[in-house]
Amino acid sequence: MELRDFAEQVLLSDSLAIKTLRPATPLTDTVPGVAERVAMPARPANLPFAKRRTAPPMPKGQAFADPAKRAIAHHIMANHELQALEVMAMILLAFPDAPTDFRIGLAEIMFDEQRHTKMHVQRAGELGLIFGDLPVNGYIWTKATEYKSVLAYIAGLPLVFEGANLDHTVEFEGYFRQHNDKRSAAIMRAIHKEEIRHVQFGMRWLRELKDPALTDFEAWEQALTWPIRPSTARGDTLQKAARLAAGMTADFVENLAAWRDEPQG
Repeated sequence: MELRDFAEQVLLSDSLAIKTLRPATPLTDTVPGVAERVAMPARPANLPFAKRRTAPPMPKGQAFADPAKRAIAHHIMANHELQALEVMAMILLAFPDAPTDFRIGLAEIMFDEQRHTKMHVQRAGELGLIFGDLPVNGYIWTKATEYKSVLAYIAGLPLVFEGANLDHTVEFEGYFRQHNDKRSAAIMRAIHKEEIRHVQFGMRWLRELKDPALTDFEAWEQALTWPIRPSTARGDTLQKAARLAAGMTADFVENLAAWRDEPQG
């Protein structure tokens, strides 16, 4: 299957089953086609991006004592994973001239995103909530429309959204374990391990594409677009070991840990 066909399947289908269907044949990149920017992904009728602040907030902590709140968490995370999948498909269409190794590697990560989406959807259903029964936001997609280069994508999605998920997956695994939801905790642990590889992909291509005169951290910071900034790439507890395993240098991790936002106004 051609990469472009796979990207179009993910981005232009309004069927969740088709969006999350892994190709049955190996991917090739012999006909990447012309650059195309898709304004909005096609989605099932029950999963449009909702207006700002209409989607439910993410539950945390003691709220997880309630199975319904745990279901909401999985519902929100399913949408996050689906958006990441859609953004990756958009990047394949928008940058057909990107290195083939990058494009094939990105598609392999998309397979993980397909599986993560289905894991969260299934678990939400087991907890009594059908995916699409609640409004979902489009924040990750909206931020991705600002990516004007492959480097901007690398800085944004793998190194901010997936980077922060190195922390959030551990945080939410703890919430689920605290309330004896071993199945949900196992999902978070599995996703955490795969996020390390996703961030590693981002670090590899940051180094391939950046100005060699800049450090990794300088290049990353300069490629971000406000309000995305280093502080948005971490959770409440920084998982330093996971970041080192993902290929970040000790200096990069320390700079991330030490970053403080400038006071506004």
